[in-house]
Amino acid sequence: MATKKEADHRPWGYYEVLADEPDHKVKRIIVYPGKRLSLQRHRHRSEHWYIITGEVVVVRGEEDISLGPGQSIDIPQGTLHRIKNVGTGNVTFIEIQTGESFAEDDVERIEDDYGRIP
Repeated sequence: MATKKEADHRPWGYYEVLADEPDHKVKRIIVYPGKRLSLQRHRHRSEHWYIITGEVVVVRGEEDISLGPGQSIDIPQGTLHRIKNVGTGNVTFIEIQTGESFAEDDVERIEDDYGRIP
């Protein structure tokens, strides 16, 4: 019998880890309407985001990219990025991480709406 993954709640929404393997990590991420994740980068991993529901604007480097259901984007290692829910309902997306480390201490926050920059 499969066990339900514990959700990790944040000010912008929550996520569940679907897979945590030595060579990849997969998360299901929910972002509440009008909320956005911190502007951040990772030194040891790249990410691929697949939008399931909702409308988002992704900041990737100097680009602002609008995406909707069925669309995806690659975030190269070391690239500044963030995602914002610009719709009226929850956004759901899948994040696939690949690289050398998937630890939370590989998050370098540059800007944060919730005071999480030391």
